[in-house]
Amino acid sequence: MELGLSGRVALVGGGSMGIGKASALALAREGVDVAICARGKETLDRVAGEIAQETGRQVLPIVADLGTEADARRFVDTAAEHFGRLDILVNCAGSSPGGSLQYLEETDWMQSLNLKFLGYVRTCKAAIPYMKERGWGRIINVIGNDGIKPIYFEITPGAANAAGINFTLAIAEELAPFGITVNALNPGPVDTDRWWGLVRTMSREKGITEEEAQMRAISSIPIGRLCTPEEVADMVVFLGSERASFVTGAAISMDGGQRKAIMDV
Repeated sequence: MELGLSGRVALVGGGSMGIGKASALALAREGVDVAICARGKETLDRVAGEIAQETGRQVLPIVADLGTEADARRFVDTAAEHFGRLDILVNCAGSSPGGSLQYLEETDWMQSLNLKFLGYVRTCKAAIPYMKERGWGRIINVIGNDGIKPIYFEITPGAANAAGINFTLAIAEELAPFGITVNALNPGPVDTDRWWGLVRTMSREKGITEEEAQMRAISSIPIGRLCTPEEVADMVVFLGSERASFVTGAAISMDGGQRKAIMDV
């Protein structure tokens, strides 16, 4: 299937690992030039070099902390100036502290909302004017199924995700007349470092082994396994393409049916 992506330019927040890295690579394989950002320069530069070498596309690494408005705007403006255009924004940056209410401090809540929610708001606000100029754009906010399927030991990411979904669907309506689509992609459990951090939290709070915590979580997924970052990236690529031109304001779950199951944890 021809996706109409060759020659486009994408920005991927949190592009040095996990879903962000997989998304940047998948887009580059489709002929997209990519700017990626993260806070760690060494890993960011290495990943950018690997993607460029494999795909032959330009990959621009930009060290930025999307927890600050200045860095979020610098990320977007630097990429737009370098490439001369901006077509696709993929927001993947951010992880939130897991744990149940009694173990959470106010700083945990603020950390979650500042990066996982407001980080997305900041990059969208900075990128939208560039897309409006061209009359075309794709915004894919990789958020998470906790925003629609609350779990007590993930209440800080769940709160940030719920806000992110609300924000995404609201601006989709506003931006549709400008040729810009905006969608929320909500993975369930994905095999990333963040997932294993949540497993460790569950293990600690419940007094069970990490293996038991992992088994309990996977048993709640009807499809019987974790999602991979590459599977999420494939959906990112589709939503960023010409083929998804009538998909906007959608909250798409990728959770192996888990949202319909009772998670016995």
